[in-house]
Amino acid sequence: MNDGVDISKDPAARVEEFLRLIMIPDPDAARRFVAPNVDIHFTGARAMSDIAECSAFNATRYAWVKKRIERSEVVVGSDARSAVVYNLGTLYGAWPDGTPFEGNRYVDRYELRDGLIVKMDVWNDSAEWLLLRAGLV
Repeated sequence: MNDGVDISKDPAARVEEFLRLIMIPDPDAARRFVAPNVDIHFTGARAMSDIAECSAFNATRYAWVKKRIERSEVVVGSDARSAVVYNLGTLYGAWPDGTPFEGNRYVDRYELRDGLIVKMDVWNDSAEWLLLRAGLV
């Protein structure tokens, strides 16, 4: 997945490898990319303190889900020990009833410090799509 990029020095590659692992889902392997006190917020201000909670939440919302990464954008901090990575793309998968979906936009924001993810914010269109499926909008 990282095409020979040294993920120890490339914040975007670190985030993309983290995402690859978390989408398996393999939270134990993905955990090596996050700080012990990682601060996670999903759409709707859902706070989480461990990445296993991300997989557990996704299991309630989707039969299965994956990310189709379009791009990552990096803002390096002034001290070169920190960076912010924006990862953008679309989700595809199946709703709990098995109905497939694709093209569900997402944007994630990751703050890294010394190569570890210390903060993770996740936004996507799933809530809107679920309201449409329920006939509420």
